[in-house]
Amino acid sequence: MNYQETLDYLFLKLPMFQRVGDQAFKKDLTNTIRLLESLGNPHKTFKSIHIAGTNGKGSLTHILASCLQENGLKVACYTSPHYKDFRERIKINGALVSEAYIIDFVERVKPLIEEIEPSFFEITVAMAFDYFAKEKVDVAVIETGMGGRFDSTNVLTPLLSIITNISYDHQQFLGDTLEKIGFEKAGIIKDEVPVLIGEYQKEIEDVFTDKAMQMSSSMFYAHELFKIADYDSSFEGSKFSTFFGKRKIFYSTDLAGPFQKKNLQTAMAAFVLLKEEFDLSDEAIRRGLENIRTNTYFLGRCMKLQDNPLVIVDSAHNEAGIKELNDIVKSIAYKKLYFVYGTVTDKDLSKIIPILPAKASYYFCKADIPRGMDAEKLSTAAQSLGLTGQHYPSVQDAYKSALKDASAEDLVVVSGSIFVVAEVI
Repeated sequence: MNYQETLDYLFLKLPMFQRVGDQAFKKDLTNTIRLLESLGNPHKTFKSIHIAGTNGKGSLTHILASCLQENGLKVACYTSPHYKDFRERIKINGALVSEAYIIDFVERVKPLIEEIEPSFFEITVAMAFDYFAKEKVDVAVIETGMGGRFDSTNVLTPLLSIITNISYDHQQFLGDTLEKIGFEKAGIIKDEVPVLIGEYQKEIEDVFTDKAMQMSSSMFYAHELFKIADYDSSFEGSKFSTFFGKRKIFYSTDLAGPFQKKNLQTAMAAFVLLKEEFDLSDEAIRRGLENIRTNTYFLGRCMKLQDNPLVIVDSAHNEAGIKELNDIVKSIAYKKLYFVYGTVTDKDLSKIIPILPAKASYYFCKADIPRGMDAEKLSTAAQSLGLTGQHYPSVQDAYKSALKDASAEDLVVVSGSIFVVAEVI
């Protein structure tokens, strides 16, 4: 098979959660273990940092990777899903995995694929770990998929486990309370491996404390290890400072958005815990923060596409993410707001629609995936809850209409789903 035929085989043969939903989700690591055993257990050959949580996983993964890379290390990244190119999921020092490797990998494991019928995610995790081992990376920064306990990445024994935060998302799989969701995410805490919690949330404190004690794992909160004194964000990036004794130290980063403050604090706390392991220099951290997008091929979060009108895309897709997006919108001076919005069928619109900006013209659309919510159904539900707008047959039709209607002083936002954003960037 050539590259396109190989991708078609993966996408069509294997159930993919982002496209089809429930049928691709498995509460079992059997297939992942079987695949990795057939490959010689590559995940046991490299150091790793393992990241779970509801929001911030992708941003944190790229912040850590950029700074470690600037320290002279060969750094792998595994993230999901991808925006434009499948290869975005598997990177080393910002370079996407080669098409030739993907073709070769699928050919090698195809007999086992036919035998055990793994999910798309199970195969991509095995592919990433095999690639990182073959390339002899110094460290891999690995983002979980949906959960933690039964996530395919949870075969790792990392140097550090990180849980960013807990919010409501994928309740049909992870549970309908923050405690239940937190329990699933806490499944990445390993025996005697330190765990860093990005955000203190009193209602689930005991979930993490109990799991850490059970696993004899040292637990830290990010705010205990690193405090941000000032934080300021624009579309050019963000700036923050901290105190070392009485001395004030300033940092800047090319990541934008008020929500990145939490991710940056978590990253800086992680460097406190990892500093000796990698002999991390302050200058490498500084350079890494300044060049996250260029170092790591980071897409999709608070990303400006153009001026006049200002167009931003953000892959906020759950309650917490949309609240963060609202903070971005409130920080911008504009005349009118035009909002291109699409989501997927398993989202609870009664909780999401009421927190979207009320004073906006909406352009409802469906991403080109089976799991995408029908645009007319979305429009009807949104308008019944007080929003104003029209539905469109595709993301591009909605986006072009919004651009046509907007003047130079207006703001156009594209959000609701990674897959909607992917069709615009």
